[in-house]
Amino acid sequence: MMDCCYRYQYQVKYSAEDGEYVGLCVEFQSMSWLDVTSERAFERIQAVVRNVVSDMQANGEAVPEPELPVA
Repeated sequence: MMDCCYRYQYQVKYSAEDGEYVGLCVEFQSMSWLDVTSERAFERIQAVVRNVVSDMQANGEAVPEPELPVA
């Protein structure tokens, strides 16, 4: 299931309020990552999701499926 992390939908937007880029994941709406570059925000939100998915799997929790099916 770890490969699903790469199939999740990620977004990076600039937050004028925070003065940084915010990385988001559609399947994990409560998570975000702020950083000074869009690239770093994207990398870090992916890392956060991978860690959370790993923890969920280790605890026998259901892991969200990617919103978009594999083509």
